[in-house]
Amino acid sequence: MSDIKHKLNKQQKEAILLLQIGTFLEYFDLMLYVHMAVVLNELFFPKTDPKMAALLAAFAFCSTYVLRPFGALIFGYIGDNYGGKPTVIITTSIMALSCFLMANLPTYAEIGITAAIMVSILRIFQGMSSMGEKMGAMIYVTEITKPPIQYPAVNSIAIAGVFGTMTALAIATLTTRYGFNWRIAFWIGSGVALVGILARTKLRETPDFADAKRKMKKAIEVSESQGLAGPAALLKSINPIFKEKLNYKSFFHFLSMYCGWPLCFYLAYIYFVPTLKKSFGYSSEDVILHNFILSLINVALVCLWSILSKKIYPLFISKMLGFLFIITLIMLPFILNANSVYSIYIAQCLCLIGLPQAPSTPILIKHFPIFRRFTAVTFGYALSRAVMYILISFGLVYLTEWFGYYGIWVIGFPITFLWILAVFHYASLEKKSGSYPLKGEWQVKG
Repeated sequence: MSDIKHKLNKQQKEAILLLQIGTFLEYFDLMLYVHMAVVLNELFFPKTDPKMAALLAAFAFCSTYVLRPFGALIFGYIGDNYGGKPTVIITTSIMALSCFLMANLPTYAEIGITAAIMVSILRIFQGMSSMGEKMGAMIYVTEITKPPIQYPAVNSIAIAGVFGTMTALAIATLTTRYGFNWRIAFWIGSGVALVGILARTKLRETPDFADAKRKMKKAIEVSESQGLAGPAALLKSINPIFKEKLNYKSFFHFLSMYCGWPLCFYLAYIYFVPTLKKSFGYSSEDVILHNFILSLINVALVCLWSILSKKIYPLFISKMLGFLFIITLIMLPFILNANSVYSIYIAQCLCLIGLPQAPSTPILIKHFPIFRRFTAVTFGYALSRAVMYILISFGLVYLTEWFGYYGIWVIGFPITFLWILAVFHYASLEKKSGSYPLKGEWQVKG
């Protein structure tokens, strides 16, 4: 195996570092509101009865994700036609502006329901921009690296994202426990986003995309020199790579696999907040500190998946996690019926182990055509978040009311089974391409 597959060269290291910085800053900005929602929802939304408050909180949470699919189509078009570099610069700029406006937004007490509408619109723009940024970064790293170093390299983007989340929770803890002004936190967020924009301007376009664009330009020049006209004649003259169509079966399984983590994230960070406050007397400050501790565990887990992917084939890791989460789902209601803070902590930690797509992300990405990749990946990612967070955040309010903690099974088991099927689908694609380890082996040789 050549050294280029085992080590990153200087240019690759610089590109990945710039992408990590941008992803860290992007997720810091995005998650700042998500994890301060227990405080900020009281400032921007009217106070009402507990059930309606839960539904309003679900609305505030979902507003981040509801229009992501439309943003994916827009930024996907830009990424597929103009490259990943301009896309991530644009999305980071949107995040910076949204964060700045949120820092200066009047509260419900000052302007009434207009505050709730405005904060929801800003959350929508933040969600749209974060979608193109993270997945754009992962596509970029996938295209500039080769297995086996590709796996930890792409996972390093996921690590940067969870570090951003952890830092947002740290700032939220300072804000709520030590009187740090929440507006200052968002001003900091808009400032660090500007740093991300400057970092991204130094990126070069990926070799795969640049090479494909050169081939397309050459094909068009040949077509024009031969006097060919019209799209049909042009398509006959160019390389088959430009005619390659999206495999919708693979897209469905990509979507299925990306539906796993929203379930785990919501259960770990959001679902138990009302219980902690109502049954155990947690204040908003206590909830944020509680979630900060969880974020430390999440960082450790994502780093573990990255380390393991250096030695163990990522789809093997994903299979193991899928079957492990079935056991977790079976145990959850029984753990939670113990009705203690410790039982909730155990449940949350098990959910964080959950269904992460991180170890296998580059394998999923590379099975999409180069000129369909950005749109397919970002749209699939965005659609999974929009559908799942709406389904989970609103659905679990009623499922828990009807079935108690057993209501988690109604959503959890179908999502987990689809997730496992997706892993096996991509394993079959890898076998066809010759990238899957031989029988009895567990490590990619590259």
